[in-house]
Amino acid sequence: MISIQGLTKRFGAQTAVDHLTWEVPPGKIVGLLGPNGAGKTTTLKMVTGMLQSDEGTALVCGVNVATHPMEAKRLLGFVPDSGAVYESLTGLEFLLMIGALYGICEEEARPRIRQFLDFFELDEQTLSSKFLGAYSKGMRRKVVITAALLHNPKVVLLDEPLDGLDANAAVGFKALLETLAREGKTIVYSSHVLDVVERVCDSVAIMAQGRLLVEGSPKELQHQHGADTLEQLFTRLTGLSGLEARAESFAKNMLS
Repeated sequence: MISIQGLTKRFGAQTAVDHLTWEVPPGKIVGLLGPNGAGKTTTLKMVTGMLQSDEGTALVCGVNVATHPMEAKRLLGFVPDSGAVYESLTGLEFLLMIGALYGICEEEARPRIRQFLDFFELDEQTLSSKFLGAYSKGMRRKVVITAALLHNPKVVLLDEPLDGLDANAAVGFKALLETLAREGKTIVYSSHVLDVVERVCDSVAIMAQGRLLVEGSPKELQHQHGADTLEQLFTRLTGLSGLEARAESFAKNMLS
């Protein structure tokens, strides 16, 4: 599980995450939502240890990320929104390197990699012969997801994980997440694609201006706030109501 208490991050005069307190239980897929600049990615990076918090604590399965970073990282798998990789390595070299960083020998890593190749329908020849810099966006995304899950982490953090995946790969990956949750993994799914979040996630947490506004199941939150859809709930809570009317007015003025 993930336990966050009073987590705060400042960049100069700007507070990106403001005393955030939040718990994510095991066996659940929790959607992390918020407009641009809400603090979602900053929060995920503090949980992974990529960013150091200014205040507060983040625990991963009881391990303090700040005081025991290596132990916490071994428990985590992270798919960043950037999808950055070492472009001068082949896909296979990259995955074997990631496996080695987690203490997985090549003899053990290769069968695991092959399982992901089969799942994502990736060509083994391409993976072993082409540099990552020559991969399509979708292929690179599949490699990044494989790298995050290769060591069978207890906690999985996903930042726009479907970006670049084709429809079939996206459907398969969503089914995989549901299976991992049933096995007791803790999964945080950060995305702007609300309809996917609504279908995949057991509950959602909505942030704005670095703070947690609400959390709960989409249906419960919609009922509490008198919203018909998750999209309507989101726009009401984040202060973006009336977007359709504004868009209609803008289009009329632009075309007149």
